[in-house]
Amino acid sequence: MLEIMQDKVVSKIKTRWCGKITKNDINQRINIAGWVATVRDLGGIIFAEIRDRTGVIQLVADPGKNPEIHKILEQLRDEYVIAASGIVTQRPTETFNPNLGTGTIEIYPDKVEILNRAETPPFMIDTDQEISEDLRLKYRYLDIRRPKMLNNLILRHNIVAAIRNFLNAQEFIDVETPELIRTTPEGARDYLVPSRIYPGKFFALPQSPQIFKQLLMVGGIERYYQIAKCFRDEAQRADRQPEFSQVDLEMSFIDCDDIIAITEGIVVEAFKCGGIELTPPFMHLTYKEAMETYGSDRPDTRFNLKLIDISDIMEKSSFTAFADQVKAGGSVRALCVSGISEYSRKDMDDIRNLAVSFGAKGLAWITYGLDGSIKSPIFKFLTEEEVGILQQRTNAKPGDIVFIVADKNKVVFDVLGRLRLHFGDKLNLIDKSKHNLLWVVDFPMFEVDEETNGLSAVHHPFTSPNPEDADLLNTDPIKCRALAYDIVYNGNELGGGSIRIHNPELQRKVFELLGLSDEEIKEKFGFMVNAFRYGAPPHGGLALGLDRVVALIAGTNSIREVMAFPKSSQARCLMTDAPAEASEEQLQELHLKIIMPHKK
Repeated sequence: MLEIMQDKVVSKIKTRWCGKITKNDINQRINIAGWVATVRDLGGIIFAEIRDRTGVIQLVADPGKNPEIHKILEQLRDEYVIAASGIVTQRPTETFNPNLGTGTIEIYPDKVEILNRAETPPFMIDTDQEISEDLRLKYRYLDIRRPKMLNNLILRHNIVAAIRNFLNAQEFIDVETPELIRTTPEGARDYLVPSRIYPGKFFALPQSPQIFKQLLMVGGIERYYQIAKCFRDEAQRADRQPEFSQVDLEMSFIDCDDIIAITEGIVVEAFKCGGIELTPPFMHLTYKEAMETYGSDRPDTRFNLKLIDISDIMEKSSFTAFADQVKAGGSVRALCVSGISEYSRKDMDDIRNLAVSFGAKGLAWITYGLDGSIKSPIFKFLTEEEVGILQQRTNAKPGDIVFIVADKNKVVFDVLGRLRLHFGDKLNLIDKSKHNLLWVVDFPMFEVDEETNGLSAVHHPFTSPNPEDADLLNTDPIKCRALAYDIVYNGNELGGGSIRIHNPELQRKVFELLGLSDEEIKEKFGFMVNAFRYGAPPHGGLALGLDRVVALIAGTNSIREVMAFPKSSQARCLMTDAPAEASEEQLQELHLKIIMPHKK
C-alpha cells in the first residue's frame, strides 16, 4: 500500500521521488526507482541520471569501490527502468550542476536492479527539439515522459484539483450524468452508438450534459458540478477534439450575477496554478458593444484597434455600392491602421485577398501618406466634403491606412474583426504580458438560419429570454435578447452559459418559434417538458472548456498539448489506430450492414 507523507513516498521499492531529494537527505539511505535519462562513462567512473516525473538524481559507480554495482551500471541504456538503494552524498563542489534541483547531491548505490530493458525510442525523450506531432501521437506514452508534456498534465491536474476544491467549498455536489443518451439537437453531429438489445435503435454520446443538469435542478440538487466528458462529430482544428472535457455547473434560485461571481472564482483559482494572479470582477461588454467595437463576440482587448461605423456618411453619398448596403440593412465600417502608409501594391493586394478569404466581396482603402497626400481608389465616388468627414470620423493621420468594408453586418464584423487580429499580430500591437478577462452579455436570443430562413437558437433552446424583451417573442423575436453570457480571455472564449427557461409554457413557446411541431417537441424533449410540470426552480449554469483553459494557462495554442491521449487533427488515434473496422460478427450482433460511399 502506498503511503504519501508530505513530499515522501513510502513503498517497498521507492521511498523518495528523484527530484525531491535535497541536501537535507545527505547521509540518509533512500530507495529510488525510475527511468535512465543519461549514462556517462568518464574514465571508468559511471554517472547515470535516473528520472521520474519530479526530476532526476545522479547515481555514481566507481569500479574501485563497488565493482558489482559498476558492472550493472555498465549495462544501462536510455529509458531502462531501474530501482536503486544507497546513501545520499554531497557532490564535489567543482561538479555542482546549478541547472538541476538535485545538482549538489548524488547517490553511490549499493544495490541496483534492472526492472526492465528498453529499445531505442523513436525520438529523444530529454530534448526540446521539434518532433512531428504525428510521431508524438503514435508514441504518446513516450511523449508523456518528455518534460513539457509531463508538466502540462501536472498543470492540468492542479487546475482540476483547484476547481474541485473551490466548488466543494461553495457547497456544490459532483454528480455524474450518463454518457449513453438519446440524440438531441445541440448544434453539432452526434456520435451514435448502436444498440444490440434494441435492433435499429441508437444511443448518442452527449455533446454536453445540458438536459441532465437541468433535470438535477428539478431533482433538488441546487448546486451541481462535473468535470464532464463531451463528444461532438465536427470539423477538427487546434482547439477542437471529438471528445473533450468541460467544467460543467448548474445552480438553482440564482440570477446571472450569482453565476458570474462563481465562475470568476473558478477562473481565479485555475489561473493561480499557472502563476497568474487575476483581479475580479471582470469587465462586461454587451454583445452589441463587442461586435460594433471589435467585430467579435470574443474580443481581444489587449490592443486598441477598433472598428469605426461610417454607415451614416456612406448612406448619403453618391457611392451606390456602399449606400445600397446601408439601405438594405447592412453597414459600412472602417479600420484605421497606423504606420503602414508605405505598403507596396503587393502588400495591399495581399490584404485585399485576405479580406476576401474572410468573406468580403471586396475591400476599399484610403492611404494617408507621410507627405500629406491622400489616395484612394474610391475617391472618384466621393465628394471632397465626404473625404474630409471620413478623415475626421476615422481620426486618420499621415502614415495611416483606413480599410473599409460594406456588406451585411455579419460579414462586415467578421471581416474587419479578423483583419483587426491580423494587424494586431503582424504589427506587434498586442501586449502579450496582459491577462484580459471580460464577460460578453446580452446575446441575441435567435438568429436567422440562412438555409431555412427560420429562427435558430444562438445558444440552445433552453436559454431564457431577457424579461425586458418578453413581449418581443410575440411581435419581433429576432430582437429579443437572451439571459446568456460568455467569458473571454485574451480573445479566446473560455466558456459560456445562460439562465434557463423553467416555465413549461415559455419553453413550449420557444420550441414553437424554432419551428418544432407538437410531435417533435414530444419526441425530442417530452421527458424534459414533463419534468418541468412538477416544480422546476429558477436555474442557470455555465460550462468552461477545461482543455482550452489549461492550454491557455500553459501557453500553448493546441488543446492536444494538454490532453494525455488526444486524437490527431484528422480525428484519429494514431497510437491505437482508431477508428477501426468492426468484425462481421460484431456487425451481425448489432444488426448493421456497411454500405461504403461510391467513389467519384
